[in-house]
Amino acid sequence: MLVAGGIGGGIGFWAADQESDGDTTTVSAYGNPKTESRAPGSVSSIANKTLPSVVTIEAQGNNGESGTGTGFVYDKQGHILTNNHVVASAADNGKLTATFSNGKRYTAQVVGRAQGYDVAVVKLKNASGAKLDPLPLGNSDRVAVGDATVAIGAPFGLSGTVTTGIVSAKNRPVASSDGGGGNASYMSALQTDASINPGNSGGPLLNADGGVIGINSAIQSAGNGSGLGESQQSGSIGLGFAIPINQAKNVAEQLIKTGQPVYPVIEATVNMKDSSSGATIASGGAGGSPAVVPGGPADKAGLKSGDVITKLDDTVIDSGPTLISEIWTHQPGDKVTLTYKRGGKVSKVDLTLGKRKGDS
Repeated sequence: MLVAGGIGGGIGFWAADQESDGDTTTVSAYGNPKTESRAPGSVSSIANKTLPSVVTIEAQGNNGESGTGTGFVYDKQGHILTNNHVVASAADNGKLTATFSNGKRYTAQVVGRAQGYDVAVVKLKNASGAKLDPLPLGNSDRVAVGDATVAIGAPFGLSGTVTTGIVSAKNRPVASSDGGGGNASYMSALQTDASINPGNSGGPLLNADGGVIGINSAIQSAGNGSGLGESQQSGSIGLGFAIPINQAKNVAEQLIKTGQPVYPVIEATVNMKDSSSGATIASGGAGGSPAVVPGGPADKAGLKSGDVITKLDDTVIDSGPTLISEIWTHQPGDKVTLTYKRGGKVSKVDLTLGKRKGDS
């Protein structure tokens, strides 16, 4: 049972219960014609244009695991952009459906998914009758703190829910998990106070022009939950995080072309525990391998185990997750400058990012 806990938008009428004689009197409040015009750029106008291109995704795994999330039309070919954690349970011979706002439902298949970026592309099957209007993509690099935001999704399965807020912060390093024991995803996120909840995952975060500036992906809850999967039943406290659309677009194009993501890397293992001093290169890598891969970018730059990376270009690095989040905003082949500490001495070194294909 749902309980209405608040008052939204405008109030159409006011009812007063006259207990003295048992009668009820209603007083009409006539709307302002200017308000009801729903001019271009208003939230209602943005919602009206966007909702037909937003889908509710239901994923069903072979093991009975299921969940609900959101996605949106990416192109005319029937590709839908969403989060990896929305579709992961159905990726291996599971069942995926996408339902539009008009109630039409289509089966879908995973084209590719990037666990590290938490981005996935699915494609509608037999979508010849579907009305495919791709949402316009904004430029997340040009977003400013304080800009208006509109979030659309299916929180707790309530499809077509529209909420509003602002961009609260940019370049927020976030490591998120769906709570199912999977590996973490890392992002340099847009932070918003628009109310997003479990089920909003994969839905668009829009600017005041109706352009997509991010993919809603994670929340910080009072209980420390960070994923938006339906199994994570924590609610919004006004701390939502979205993958910037410029990064998501690059990943989507990779997935559509090859089915696999590509990650920029320095080929060095760093400690992932929280720290305020920087990202420390570990004493060793996985399975007894070297922490700094011989011949890799970090090795060529002269980095060693124990070095503490404190900056990437002009961005302060306070932990391993922050370093990964920032590296993944770049492309393989990009040149970056790392600032690091070794034995109390601060040094800088230029490094060309390497490439890793697929999720390891």
